Amino acid sequence: MDNFHLSLADILIIVGETLLVVIIGLMAARKVKRTTEGYFLASGNMPWYLIGAAFVSTSVSSEQIVGTIGATYKGGLAIANWEWWALPTYLLMMIFFIPMYLRNKIMTVPDLLNRRFGPACGAIYSFVILIGYIFVFLPPVIYGGSITLSELTGWNQGYVMAGIVLVTASYTLLGGLSSVMWTDAIQCVMLIGGGVIFYFVALDKIPGGWDAMVAAAPERFHLYQPPSDPEAPFAGLILASFGVFLFYQSSNQVMIQRILSARSTWDGMMGLIFSGFINIIRPLVTCLLGLIVYHWLDIMQQGPSLLPDSQDRAFPLALELFAPSGLKGVILAGFFAAVMSTVSALSNSIATIFSLDVYKKFIRKNAKDRELIITGQVSGGAALLISSLVAPLVGSVGLFKYFQTGVTYMATPFISVLLMGIFWKRTSYAGAIAGLIGGVVIQVVLALGLLAADIQLHWLYVGAIAQALTMLLIMIVSLNTAPPTNEQVRPFLWRISWIRTLEEGAKKRPWWQSIKLWLTLYALAWCYIYWRFW
Repeated sequence: MDNFHLSLADILIIVGETLLVVIIGLMAARKVKRTTEGYFLASGNMPWYLIGAAFVSTSVSSEQIVGTIGATYKGGLAIANWEWWALPTYLLMMIFFIPMYLRNKIMTVPDLLNRRFGPACGAIYSFVILIGYIFVFLPPVIYGGSITLSELTGWNQGYVMAGIVLVTASYTLLGGLSSVMWTDAIQCVMLIGGGVIFYFVALDKIPGGWDAMVAAAPERFHLYQPPSDPEAPFAGLILASFGVFLFYQSSNQVMIQRILSARSTWDGMMGLIFSGFINIIRPLVTCLLGLIVYHWLDIMQQGPSLLPDSQDRAFPLALELFAPSGLKGVILAGFFAAVMSTVSALSNSIATIFSLDVYKKFIRKNAKDRELIITGQVSGGAALLISSLVAPLVGSVGLFKYFQTGVTYMATPFISVLLMGIFWKRTSYAGAIAGLIGGVVIQVVLALGLLAADIQLHWLYVGAIAQALTMLLIMIVSLNTAPPTNEQVRPFLWRISWIRTLEEGAKKRPWWQSIKLWLTLYALAWCYIYWRFW
């Protein structure tokens, strides 16, 4: 972009805020207990506000910013469902998953699968999720961050990738989860604060503001879209709440690890609710800028349209068009803070799963804490290197589609097995293995069948169909194989008493710290948004 220019003030802001993140990460690393629990789970001492901020920072990165702004430019307000449609999944997570994790003192998702079913299930999860993190989750994050800075500055994209990886690795590999969580909190403030300011500055450039954009293209300003919508069918969102969305929040190691680090059940629950409140304003940062760029180019015709296939350029173009000197630096600093946050979280989760669920179980069963920490640092660094090499492939697919489709195909077998294991005591070890392996086969066959039949079906529907077939397969195999023992099933079979005794033995808190109070307020805000933009 030839017209884009970073002033000295912009550069100083970017460098200064990036150094601040690194310094905080290194300071946190100095206080980390050099034990497996201290390095991988921050000794279980994280307060609610760090958990909530980390939950948001981890899920908002270059895929979330570049990809969803581009998707909103193309598809309209309905894309904001990817951000706002959190409450149903959070409720399912708080009722069914968090009590199970905390009651059973689970450290990793493979640990849960091993104890509920058997060792092969945990091994399959470890292998698949490591491959998924390295080839599905990390590449679009690294690609999105590097291509944006490269386009804006003219810097070589390869050097930018190397810079992102090296700066993030400097504190993540040294300090583990504690460094990740503390830097996440700072990065969340930088991202949300700068992004909200930029949204209102950009909106001010549109004559008539929000009302003018709605009047010009009212069909683009609805959250509800019919089942046949190619971008965000509402029926697909409902189905995904029990599938890919639930997997991403509740059984994806990189997300659930934040909850497992909580210093109490109350902190874990309140952290999740706090992230819900942040999600209310998150679309201002990650989606709604696309509506402004669309109005500027396609309604006001102030430049060539990015349709049909150049929507990923909407965010860099918005910076060029709307951000004055100084604000460019704030926005880019927040953008790269988000990139660094997700990169650090993923590399830390890779280190955790590889060290505790692969290295210790299959390679060195007697490995001590120091050896496991070093193994985590090496595996985390190797994952960053491999993902950087894979990242350029993302550009040929499109950030948003690459990430969401990849997660769907990876998530379906795991969430199917976990749901059956939590709610049906007859779910057997053989049934779980059949679900994990057969689920992948079902998805491949289903995808190839739809392609051969030339049937265009949204990936959310494909995932839901595959999930239903996978759960049916688990049921059939379980009924025809040996059932699990009552001792193996009982700790993980959901009961309503889990909710009633959730904070048993915890200190009594004042009314204004009630989980029910804050969850109700969040739910009311969520309902208003869907009523307002339905």
